[in-house]
Amino acid sequence: MISIGATHPASTGVQSFSEPKDLVAEAKAAKAAKDLKDSTTAPLRAPKEEEGVKVTISGAALKALSDVKQSNNDIEESGLPDNVQQVLKMIRQIKAQIAEKQAELQAVMADKRLTPEEARIKISNLQGALSSLQASLVTAQTSLAKTMKGLSSQDALKAASLSV
Repeated sequence: MISIGATHPASTGVQSFSEPKDLVAEAKAAKAAKDLKDSTTAPLRAPKEEEGVKVTISGAALKALSDVKQSNNDIEESGLPDNVQQVLKMIRQIKAQIAEKQAELQAVMADKRLTPEEARIKISNLQGALSSLQASLVTAQTSLAKTMKGLSSQDALKAASLSV
């Protein structure tokens, strides 16, 4: 028969523990010590965090921008309605972006420093951007066609020649 009344550790197989500790108090004390240490080692001023993106425009980009403004002078001086002028400017802008992406694509294809995987990824991204720009161009040309319906034949011819 087994004795049920035994309560010392040797007879029960259960390890005895000393008096339970207050774990919550210990955690609070450890956090307070860490906070004190952090506050004494922290810099006096918090580092300044800047939000947003910093853009530096090169001289060549500024020149290109002024060239674009000058290239739109013929549109502005055409005497066409403002909505037609805006669509024509948009078409020119999209065409310029397409030409830029095509040049980037050619540069990536000619760049022998890229691994085949890097080249494939860049080419794929550029082709996606080109596809999107071409869809935008089609949309802008469709918009131009709709706005030209109310124009005289002379103005429509002028708008068509400016869109090329």
